[in-house]
Amino acid sequence: MVFVLLRQIMYNYFCIKDLFSIVFNVVHGYERILQMEYGMPTLIEFDTLRENAELCHDLGLKFIELNMNLPQYTEESFQNISYLAELSKEYGIYYTIHLDENLNVCDFNNRVAKAYEETVYETLRAAIRLGVPLLNMHMHKGIYITLPDKKVYLFEKHKDIYFKKLEQFRNRCEEIIGSKNLTVSVENTDGYQPFQKEGIELLLKSPAFTLTWDIGHSHAADGIDEEFLLDHQKRLKHFHIHDAIEKKNHLTLGTGEINLSEKLSIAENTGSRCVLETKTAVSLKESVKWLKERALF
Repeated sequence: MVFVLLRQIMYNYFCIKDLFSIVFNVVHGYERILQMEYGMPTLIEFDTLRENAELCHDLGLKFIELNMNLPQYTEESFQNISYLAELSKEYGIYYTIHLDENLNVCDFNNRVAKAYEETVYETLRAAIRLGVPLLNMHMHKGIYITLPDKKVYLFEKHKDIYFKKLEQFRNRCEEIIGSKNLTVSVENTDGYQPFQKEGIELLLKSPAFTLTWDIGHSHAADGIDEEFLLDHQKRLKHFHIHDAIEKKNHLTLGTGEINLSEKLSIAENTGSRCVLETKTAVSLKESVKWLKERALF
């Protein structure tokens, strides 16, 4: 009888212990989701950084991704560190930087490549002074020649030159970054060519480089890059989150076809930041609302 009673007590103890463990893990899991840092892109409808910063603060977002394609946010503008730092402090936000989409550090014309390289290097130096944790970069495909039956990419044909230039670029970025909390993150666009994947793997040999998963681009490209991204998911550090319908993306969260919960879960598990990359203030507000309604914000 005593043995049976002791066995029942022990069984109840472990049941309660397991219950507490489950509850703790669930709560802890929600905490980690809630702690995920969301940011916003630079909106073209706003002419000033202050307008973007005000919206970022009002929506409870953590950072703005400054877009270097816009004339207000070129490399020269980052020399005004005091103004950028002042707004950052005033609104309690920080910045990431989206490098110019024309960037081609592997251009065969050395003077052209050098201009792009120096733009990145100067931006890295400014980012260090500002405490920017990440520069987002597109991987340029380069020029192709159209033959009757196929396209021939010059980077593919001359991979030895392409890889040499990429390696030099990687090493210089690593040298500038040093031990600082800063990475250059390569974003997927419309589907990587095989030579681009090889190039990215060459960059990823350095801890100075990571990956950005743009889930709208991925959807529009029929998921062609997803296997590559998942194979390297330990290097994922940044997400561009927006919804999409077929080839149309940058839609408000919840209005398209993407399995957002799945992608946000990967972002959480990889400790990635998420830019809510919808392109208008109204769409951003609706996307934040969608996240809040699902306790994901």
